[in-house]
Amino acid sequence: QVQLVESGGGLVQPGGSLRLSCVASGSIFSINAMGWYRQAPGRKRELVAVNTSGGRTDYADSVKGRSTISRDNAKNTVYLQMNSLIPEDTAVYYCYALVATSRDYEYPYWGQGTQVTVSS
Repeated sequence: QVQLVESGGGLVQPGGSLRLSCVASGSIFSINAMGWYRQAPGRKRELVAVNTSGGRTDYADSVKGRSTISRDNAKNTVYLQMNSLIPEDTAVYYCYALVATSRDYEYPYWGQGTQVTVSS
C-alpha cells in the first residue's frame, strides 16, 4: 500500500503565494509520475501540474507562469509553488502519484486533499 500526505494549504489573499508539499510512503518500487489536481465546488477535478520521471512537466493553462512543480526523488516528495494567486485558484488540491510497486505493476494513488482558499 502507498500513502500520499499533503501539506501547505490554507487561506491566502489575492496576489499571495503558497507552497504545497506531498510525501509518498509505503511499498514503492519507483514513482513514475507525481503531480497535483484540484477540484473546486461544483466542478470536475482538473489537472494543475504533473511531472514525470522522464522529465516531462505539464501545466494547466490557467496556472502557467504562476506555478512551478518540482520533485525531490530521494524524498519521494513533490512540491507545487503557486504565486500570484487569484480567487479562481480556490479549490481542494489533491496530490497524485503513479507508483510502481514492482517491475510489472503500477497504480495511481491520491492524497486526501488540502484546501486552498484565495480571498481577501
